[in-house]
Amino acid sequence: MTTKIILDCDPGHDDAVAMLLAAGSPEIELLGITTVGGNQTLDKVTHNAQVVATIADINAPIYRGVTRPLVRPVEVAEDIHGDTGMEIHKYELPEPTKQVEGTHAVDFIIDTIMNNEPGTVALVPTGPLTNIALAVRKEPRIAERVKEVVLMGGGYHVGNWTAVAEFNIKIDPEAAHIVFNEKWPLTMVGLDLTHQALATPEIEAKFNELGTDVADFVVALFDAFRKNYQDAQGFDNPPVHDPCAVAYIVDPTVFTTRKTPLDVELYGALTTGMTVADFRAPAPADCTTQVAVDLDFDKFWNMVIDAVKRIG
Repeated sequence: MTTKIILDCDPGHDDAVAMLLAAGSPEIELLGITTVGGNQTLDKVTHNAQVVATIADINAPIYRGVTRPLVRPVEVAEDIHGDTGMEIHKYELPEPTKQVEGTHAVDFIIDTIMNNEPGTVALVPTGPLTNIALAVRKEPRIAERVKEVVLMGGGYHVGNWTAVAEFNIKIDPEAAHIVFNEKWPLTMVGLDLTHQALATPEIEAKFNELGTDVADFVVALFDAFRKNYQDAQGFDNPPVHDPCAVAYIVDPTVFTTRKTPLDVELYGALTTGMTVADFRAPAPADCTTQVAVDLDFDKFWNMVIDAVKRIG
């Protein structure tokens, strides 16, 4: 059995790995890749999606999405992803041969969900949630037709863009508020989980052993990501956030989850963009949201390595 997904992303080093995992996993049917302004501007992240698709010969169509948050000014993560959004130094990125479709990403999301059987298409956003929020506002019926939403963003104990807020949520908290408060099944794969997905030297060596062009690209991504994370946030090894959300689609046993009500703070002077998980009591029966808690490190990385090996 395969799961149909739309990968909504803002490549981004870790988004690139998420694309490879989605494309190289037989458990996934990648219907399309939609881009959203986030780690860098929309033009740059869309170009990066085309580059990754060219390197790995990913044939899923690519759709440009929204350039900016719903109401807030544009912010980008240049300190982590560089001026291009996917800055690397030990691999020569090709000029992309994969083209961008003419349909807007939001319309593609709506049309795809409405034209497939209910409960068969999952949304996997790994960037700001602007495209997803606009899609469900434009066509509310998609909320009852989506199989599930598995997003990379937020955190219930830790932030990275501020003390308590994660980047994807903080830069468009209004969009996140819309997505979190719909009644679709939603799994938040936040920093509490993704900070366990570290690209250690031992993991990097396993990709080196593959000896393929795509594996070389992954190693170069990790090298650049490591340096940027060391300089910006003091990590010895970089957390590779975004493929964690894809990994849950491939095999939900890759991490444990806890059902809990979730919401997003919109107005706090110090807490805007904070994702709030209410752990005070057992979740109510009608709760549709859960958070990722503990990662099976070896299962996760074996999954990514196998996907890159399949791509060849």
